[in-house]
Amino acid sequence: MTTFSIKTLGCKVNQFESETLEQTLIGCGCQISDAEQEADICIINTCTVTQKASMQSRQAIRQAIRSNPDARIVVTGCYAQTEPEAIQRIAGVHDIIKHADKPRIPEIVSQNNKCPNTQGTPVPPSSVIRHPSSFPSRTRPFLKIQDGCNAFCAYCIVPYARGRSRSLPVETVLQSILSLKTDGIHEIVLTGIHLGHYGLDLSPPTGLPDLLESIERQGIMERIRISSIEPAEVSNELIDRIAGSHMFCRHFHIPLQSGDNEVLHRMNRPYTREMFHHLVYRIHDRMPDAAIGADILVGFPGESDAAFDQTVSLIEALPITYLHVFPFSPRKGTPAYGFADQIPHDIVKTRCGILRALGRAKKKSFYREHIGKDVEILIEGTRDKTTGHLKGLTSNYLPVMVEGSDYLKNTLTTVRIIRPIGESAMLGQIHHI
Repeated sequence: MTTFSIKTLGCKVNQFESETLEQTLIGCGCQISDAEQEADICIINTCTVTQKASMQSRQAIRQAIRSNPDARIVVTGCYAQTEPEAIQRIAGVHDIIKHADKPRIPEIVSQNNKCPNTQGTPVPPSSVIRHPSSFPSRTRPFLKIQDGCNAFCAYCIVPYARGRSRSLPVETVLQSILSLKTDGIHEIVLTGIHLGHYGLDLSPPTGLPDLLESIERQGIMERIRISSIEPAEVSNELIDRIAGSHMFCRHFHIPLQSGDNEVLHRMNRPYTREMFHHLVYRIHDRMPDAAIGADILVGFPGESDAAFDQTVSLIEALPITYLHVFPFSPRKGTPAYGFADQIPHDIVKTRCGILRALGRAKKKSFYREHIGKDVEILIEGTRDKTTGHLKGLTSNYLPVMVEGSDYLKNTLTTVRIIRPIGESAMLGQIHHI
């Protein structure tokens, strides 16, 4: 039987697309390879959001070639979209597949007699998001409901790699949720590249709050989690919709990028520090237990010490739960690539360290607020490799480990939070084992 492997770098959308491809290839009669086994087909789904991501993509391609010398090497993803010439220079790559042709990968590899059951697979137009497959191996599968981005932030290559915003029709989203529920899923993560623009391209236009209302009316999924959403698109209507239903997870991930208004303007970000401050407190006042995460981009050209201090002071003042901190990476093809006043690497590294330490302190405080509380967790299908505990996640994104039997896997279970386990999780005790 033909075997394959998929290496995925980057965002949740890439992970979703890799999982869809994996299920398609299995349905075509291929078999996913074991870790120790050489594969007949190696697919690398690349990322290029930073220079480091591009480097890691090249490393993953070369590693696949070394580990699988007789395999067909297929490279796709955002790095394949934006810099195919760089990939062509890597000896051993057989196919470079851009986003529009991702659905054709099974057909393309079949042309080398690798997956004989894929001939004649219909190929949708590149502007269409395909009806998703289900992922029985994942406790909390992603559901990509939107792709592409219209924002064109000064530092970001993604709109050039992914194209304009386009959305999965509402009925297709609802059908997909029903299919996932039939597979025994209790929580899904709605994801996209520019999720807050969901539905604006549909006819008639709709929006994310309207979609959530339709999902709630359907009433079959216990939990719906929303992935990253831009500050200007977290409306009062969206906050009220999430706050007013137990179905929607109390978890917001909102990219801030900078707490300085001049830097935000240079980044082409359509909000101010004052707007972000007001937004976070609107969420916190409505849902005091909500997890609120933020992305920070450190070292954007022209970021002075005073501008960086503005970011630190804003985060310190807000009930933020955790931070994702990234150093600025100049991307060829974006406006910021040619900006003057580049920040020296050692200063960027120091600033990242300060913010990451602040993020750890925020997370520690949020975790400790839950000690002694009863919470509901969705227990995952695999145990922690180090401790052997079952692993679970609360609605508000608190990782919890518990002792228990395997029959609890993929169940919603009430536990009491006992104490922290390191910096990354809390220990819980299951009620009525």
